[in-house]
Amino acid sequence: MVNIEDFIKRLEKILDYYGINASTFADKIGVQRSSLSHLLSGRNKPSLDFILKILEAYPDVDLYWILNGKGSFPKISPVFQESDTMEHAKLDPRNPTPSVADSITEKLFLKTKNQEESDPKLVRDSNLAEVEKIVFFYKDGTFKIFNP
Repeated sequence: MVNIEDFIKRLEKILDYYGINASTFADKIGVQRSSLSHLLSGRNKPSLDFILKILEAYPDVDLYWILNGKGSFPKISPVFQESDTMEHAKLDPRNPTPSVADSITEKLFLKTKNQEESDPKLVRDSNLAEVEKIVFFYKDGTFKIFNP
């Protein structure tokens, strides 16, 4: 059985973590604001549909943690060793293809370049700093390493 008082505390922890208010949270998970208000006040108990909407909108929320406080929030991602390689990461089919990741890298580069052009204080001497490695960490615990 879900302890409603503890559930409310965990829900408030989610709101604090993401820096949002109850109205924004309700909109994001697709429930009426009054429903969330009734839940936070202890008037109503969470439905299964409500819990599933939270998990869908906020992947960092662990099912067992939100229901009974067991586990952690946000979810703990596995730790990868320095010896893990790009080929190892590619084995996970949930990772984007290299062309998608390359596109993301290019967009980040262009955004940084535009910022440097608009703010001369951000201009860096490319001879002084070279990029050694770029690592993308995904919320599902996977990663991808790029060596330029």
